[in-house]
Amino acid sequence: MKNTNTTFCRLTIFTYLLLLAIPIWAQQKSKTILSEAKVTIPRISPLPIKVNNVASPVLSLDGEWQVAIEKDNNAPIQVPGELEMQGFNLNIGETAYYTKHIEIPEDWKNKKIFVRFDGVSSHAVVKLNGKKITEHEGSFVPFEANITKAVNTSDNILEVEIKANTISDILACTSQYAAHTVAGILRKVTLFVLPESNIEDITTNTTFDKNFKSANLSIETKIDQPSPGLQLRYTLYNADNKKVFQKNIDINDNTSKANILVKKPNKWNSESPYLYVLTTELLQNQKVLQKNEQKVGFRQIQVIGSELYVNGKPVKLRGVNRHSVHPITGRSLSPEMERLDAELFKKANCNYIRTSHYPPSEEFLNAADELGLFVESEASLTWIQHGASPIWGHWDYQNQRFLPYLLKANIDNVLANKKHPSIIMWSLGNESRWSPLWEKVNQVVKQLDLTRPTSFHDQCWGGFNNAGSTADIANYHYPGIDGPAATDAMTRPTLFGEYAHLSTYNRRELLTDPGVRDAYNIPLVRFYDSIYAHKNNLGGAIWSGIDDTFHLPDGRIVGYGPWGPIDGWRRPKPEYYGMKKAYSPVRINTVQNLKSKLLINVENRYDFTPFSKLKILVEINGHNSTIKSNIQPRHKGTITIPVKDKVDSLKLTFYNANNHIVEEEFYSFNEENNVSPKQDLQLSCSENKDSYLIKQGTTSYRIDKLKGKIVSISKANKPIVLQGPEFTIVEMNSENGGKNNIAGETYQRIIHPLQSFPWYMKYASDIKVQEKENAIEMKLTVTYKEGKGKLWYIFKSDGKFTTKYEIEQINGETKPYQYGLLLQVPKTYQTLEWKRKGDFSIYPSDHIGRNKGKTKLNTKITDGVEPWRIKPTHSWKDDANELGSNDFRSTKRNIIKASLSDGKTKISVLSNTHQASRSWLQEENIHWLIADYWNNGSERFYGTPHNEGRISTKDRVLKGELTLLIE
Repeated sequence: MKNTNTTFCRLTIFTYLLLLAIPIWAQQKSKTILSEAKVTIPRISPLPIKVNNVASPVLSLDGEWQVAIEKDNNAPIQVPGELEMQGFNLNIGETAYYTKHIEIPEDWKNKKIFVRFDGVSSHAVVKLNGKKITEHEGSFVPFEANITKAVNTSDNILEVEIKANTISDILACTSQYAAHTVAGILRKVTLFVLPESNIEDITTNTTFDKNFKSANLSIETKIDQPSPGLQLRYTLYNADNKKVFQKNIDINDNTSKANILVKKPNKWNSESPYLYVLTTELLQNQKVLQKNEQKVGFRQIQVIGSELYVNGKPVKLRGVNRHSVHPITGRSLSPEMERLDAELFKKANCNYIRTSHYPPSEEFLNAADELGLFVESEASLTWIQHGASPIWGHWDYQNQRFLPYLLKANIDNVLANKKHPSIIMWSLGNESRWSPLWEKVNQVVKQLDLTRPTSFHDQCWGGFNNAGSTADIANYHYPGIDGPAATDAMTRPTLFGEYAHLSTYNRRELLTDPGVRDAYNIPLVRFYDSIYAHKNNLGGAIWSGIDDTFHLPDGRIVGYGPWGPIDGWRRPKPEYYGMKKAYSPVRINTVQNLKSKLLINVENRYDFTPFSKLKILVEINGHNSTIKSNIQPRHKGTITIPVKDKVDSLKLTFYNANNHIVEEEFYSFNEENNVSPKQDLQLSCSENKDSYLIKQGTTSYRIDKLKGKIVSISKANKPIVLQGPEFTIVEMNSENGGKNNIAGETYQRIIHPLQSFPWYMKYASDIKVQEKENAIEMKLTVTYKEGKGKLWYIFKSDGKFTTKYEIEQINGETKPYQYGLLLQVPKTYQTLEWKRKGDFSIYPSDHIGRNKGKTKLNTKITDGVEPWRIKPTHSWKDDANELGSNDFRSTKRNIIKASLSDGKTKISVLSNTHQASRSWLQEENIHWLIADYWNNGSERFYGTPHNEGRISTKDRVLKGELTLLIE
């Protein structure tokens, strides 16, 4: 019989040796992949803040350059910036020649001089004084070159030869996606100097002990041309600029490693983005040759089972996809715009950004580090073996010739951005099919960075492009409401890398009724609630963050269009507030108003922050006070507020540490009823051979006997309603402009809204009039061109007039967006007021869905979707077309009361919150639809819950009513 202890020890030792061998084996395999692909790891230097005997070690080359297409006619151009967005067209096969005269500072002599480009699209050859320095393929990543040997003592000419639509552009669908050629020097250009022996690279990593109290800061520094007497000095400062530690390391070769224990550091996470400053000094004989500075966030990322952990806590990602886009500058953004984007998303309760579909700029990541945003940094690769990229009908996506480009795009992404604590995962590529090539890319990325997981957006399980991805994070794009529950069976964290697609492709529908955007919001709340409830569901990124439209200099507007919660000018749209509500880390579930106290049942959806860190403002009957709560992250609880007097109203506002409102709700405990003026009007009915005339006090209604339609309503002989109420169906419309394309340009400037008309009343029959004590009722059967039904007109002495309908027969099948009764009133009735029971109890004052509001018609004749290259100075709700402003023409759902006024007379609709009001100008009259049915629009990329409630008229009886009051 064998000694079991000995066997166990042997197995333990074997296992230990095996575990030690795995990293070495993986590292060697990564080297083999790179060697076979003939790919080397490039140098991306950390920029110095100090170099010995140099006044300014870093100089910006941004500003005016000269450019010529095919060496014809030099013209000035701004760098950074796109060529085409500045009026220069670069066709396939052509070259743009950029030049800039540069002066090298006197104190840079006898040192190493480098030039760095943060992004050039898509192929660049860099020359100095006619000598080729380097070349690079790929658009949104930095590359650098040592130019020392080509520098003249006086004037120097820096040249960049740029080609567009090259292989990296095709593999990333960069220009196809933007619907124009994305070419030029897109991001900043920097000149910098280093000493002969210099810091080539700094890699930091933070890992915590098992209790996540103290941490190890590991620093690996690579030295270019080490020489005798060199040392590295590391100094860490906290946010108050107090020194945490200082440590000197002797340099023996070109790679130096240090591990430093930091006791109880403040942790970095999206809710508390605490940053330290690490200075790295290269010394020789105690003299500082070079000094570098970088931010350090103490955070550790782990995939444990099917969840993603940050600092030992599982996280939920509440995010959006983000393109770098501006209507006038295109894919090239200013530093101020980069930061503004981060601020806007942060204020909307987002904690996560997916950088679709290319790496972000350094400026954006700096903002994400400081503000607290988790970032998924994506390599510039998209639609490889996907129908959206037609080339894969011709190319073989598994061909080894593509491997170097896949590797380079990912390597450049990692090297450029690895220092940022905000990045918590690397995306290898977008909506592509997994293959052995991607397997190799995944292995290389994981060896380049052992601290972050990888993701791959293959639209994974059971369907499109599921080809066995082995990335650490699983992905699924555009799931329905059952998607979160389906993640319960997943063995990896599952991310909805794209979900809840904003309405975009139903272009005419959106122009006609901007209220479609308000309808987006409550389904999103439902969807994220389901994501939150399923632990394997890591979270999601809404598609998409910013409208992707480009105002080209020739007058065209191109791109995918208005799919962002903020538009290209950075104005919040109606969906922005819905995103903020859905992603709120505070969920108020119920409020109980008892005699001596209020019981508020709440949920803390933060991952790290207890409620004790929040400011909670309570307003009872208009009086403010603050309260405390200590409900822990991911827990539910009850906040009790003692009260002495009767509570008529309650407002709750939760502020985070930055004093931003993360959640607010209002509760009224008094019943609100539609109280109409008490009237006792005289009713009468008379007729002639052609019509009936019903009088209700001074209001007259004339009804055509032949057709059964109300042809006019007047008050004191003044026309109030020119026609109607008449039944109508507004059909769903998913038109996008009709341009022939494959996943390219869908945004058309010259596209106009839809008109809507009532059903055509052919004739009426079985007309019955009944006069009662306080009412006159008329019942009739109406035959329409489109079908057949019954109508009831009811005139009451209290001033109300009600029309009821019952459509029993419809000729043909229709899929309605809305149906109900339509009024046509004089154009002078240009003021709309409403009161409704909205999806949320509080709205911003400029939101089209606010619960109570007043707005004007404000029509504007346009030549299409939006003004070309004119930055709006007003709120999004005040954008307008020939139908009226966004505010006036948008559907107001769940109305209690809606009114149109000309300043003297008011026409009001009284309702029970089960109807919607939509008004617009058409054929010089105001059309006013009171809908008994509506849905959320025709957008095809967002399934359930957004598309719930859609119906067909086949075999269906349509019923409804409208109650008018002339005031």
